Amino acid sequence: MKLGRKITGGKYLKRRKKKKYEKLGQEKIVKLGKQEKRKIVKTKGGNKKVFLLSGKRVNIQQNNKSKIAEIKNVLETPSNRFFARQNILTKGTIVETELGRVRITNRPSQEGVINGILVE
Repeated sequence: MKLGRKITGGKYLKRRKKKKYEKLGQEKIVKLGKQEKRKIVKTKGGNKKVFLLSGKRVNIQQNNKSKIAEIKNVLETPSNRFFARQNILTKGTIVETELGRVRITNRPSQEGVINGILVE
């Protein structure tokens, strides 16, 4: 039996198309880059979402103070070991900065910035 077919062999027809809010967006990948690239998408209710496409700076929280440091290299990514080779930034990624090793604590593809904490 083929998928999308009735027992008689007829085809099931879609009742309607998907609406904009039902459609899945393309997976956003944040890469380590020379300059920061962002994409702004309009959402329901006139709101906007900011997607980060490439970044080079990280906001580091340390003792209730925040510092901005430049990312030198991606060391390891717990979600996928191949992401570290491709310099892809995700939540939990450990990166090297001039202040030391930093773990990314947010989802940069959905927030538009990269936040992290120092790792000893």
